[in-house]
Amino acid sequence: MSFQTGHVGLNVSDLDASKDFYRKVFGFEIVGESAGQGRRYAFLGQDGTLVLTLWQQSEGRFATGVPGLHHLSFQVPDIEAVRRAETVIRELGATLHHDGVVPHGEGASSGGVFFEDPDGIRLEIYAPAGAQGLTAPTPGAPTCGFF
Repeated sequence: MSFQTGHVGLNVSDLDASKDFYRKVFGFEIVGESAGQGRRYAFLGQDGTLVLTLWQQSEGRFATGVPGLHHLSFQVPDIEAVRRAETVIRELGATLHHDGVVPHGEGASSGGVFFEDPDGIRLEIYAPAGAQGLTAPTPGAPTCGFF
């Protein structure tokens, strides 16, 4: 049996803010949505493939101190795509960790940008190469594990 990640579903507190954020940062398109009272959701995708579902059924901020999602990671083809995403993240004023693009660890060529969505859900956009020579923020530990 072989497994592959399908779409990811996130609970959000403000569907409109989250749709706007994910569309601007990731370039996702809306492939379905509902504005029904008490049942608001949006399906976001890319090239006709469902990637992310947003469900407006939460309050407050994402809790990092309880078991559950650690972070959600997206791979892009190259470090230039990571830097383009970083520019949008900064323009939106989103929380950005490590002050920009960093490698996944000391001496790693892969790396990315680590940030939060409007509800505080931790996100990563990374490229498999192009971060060599950059300074890792947490010596001796994976960057994606501690932010």
